[in-house]
Amino acid sequence: MFIDSVEIIISSGNGGAGAVSFRREKFVIAGGPDGGDGGAGGDIIFEVSDNLDTLSKFRGKKHYKAQNGQPGGARKSTGKSGEDLIIMVPLGTQIIELQSGAVLADLQTKDARYKILEGGKGGLGNAHFKNATNQAPTYAQKGILGKTLHIRLELKLIADVGLVGYPNVGKSSLIATLSNAKPQIANYEFTTITPHLGVVQAGEFESFVMADIPGIIDGASEGKGLGLAFLKHIERTKFLLFVIDIAREIDVLTQYQNLESELCAFSALLAKRNFGIIISKTDTSSESDIQAAVKRLCGYFKLTPQQHKHIKYQSYLAPSFLDDRSLEPLDSDTTQPKTLNPSQTPKTPMFIIPISSVAHTNTKELTFILYKALH
Repeated sequence: MFIDSVEIIISSGNGGAGAVSFRREKFVIAGGPDGGDGGAGGDIIFEVSDNLDTLSKFRGKKHYKAQNGQPGGARKSTGKSGEDLIIMVPLGTQIIELQSGAVLADLQTKDARYKILEGGKGGLGNAHFKNATNQAPTYAQKGILGKTLHIRLELKLIADVGLVGYPNVGKSSLIATLSNAKPQIANYEFTTITPHLGVVQAGEFESFVMADIPGIIDGASEGKGLGLAFLKHIERTKFLLFVIDIAREIDVLTQYQNLESELCAFSALLAKRNFGIIISKTDTSSESDIQAAVKRLCGYFKLTPQQHKHIKYQSYLAPSFLDDRSLEPLDSDTTQPKTLNPSQTPKTPMFIIPISSVAHTNTKELTFILYKALH
């Protein structure tokens, strides 16, 4: 089960109490106080684990507590400190204080480690309180109590390319064709109800991560359908790939405008994200319909559709993609692709390409175009 949000209670360990003790040895008269200090309580630490991809391990367990410190002993023996509690979470997890809504930590790197609660300090033993006027103190400090915090863990997938589209437009078929992901594919809407990640190989040593997000419907930014629950996963994708279904009753341009509207309503930052557009299911349409769809979208962005050497059907590629070599398979000796054209505005797509996952039309070319768009 894919779980991307949980609420838990965490508590650091209590500090151990200091000891009240007096030295007792043969031939030693009035040896004086020798009570040791208490041990420190354990900390609460969050770490990123490569072996986790959901928060399902937290299901059924709500309270996580670090070990308490042990009390001090005689002969100025310090109590053993409590063990830290290390909580493993998947990459992309945010730790949010439930009451204030403040983000305490955002674990976005593989080696991320964050101490969120420190254990209580151990109390001082009575040996610390001996002075000229009190040679035999009979009191010691109690340990400091640990802290408790009610938090929410939220997982936001980190991917290079995020697929954006209505339900049943071919996103799952595309990610299954291009990557190692195996999402459920069927001819009905909302086949995908949980996000899927897939690694797309663009060459022997070149790859990127693609995320298949459940379909967005009109009003998703207001909480309709599955939209709000999964729109957050698009926030961390570097590049947005709009999947427009040519076989859908809704016009291709209307599909794009509605999707863009929902993304912008959810997050203004998404409006500035680099993006591309693919027209899917071209195997179900005639060539004239495909060209008309490309021209419809290009006309909206005031772009000129062109016929490219490696791409079947007319399409649009930004100037940075016009080098034919950019669409050829990469080898280990290949230099890194060019950077994006600085003149390319965020509101203009990097490309508009017709594809078919079933017939594998332009899918190979799309892989290399996406890789280049990311570098």
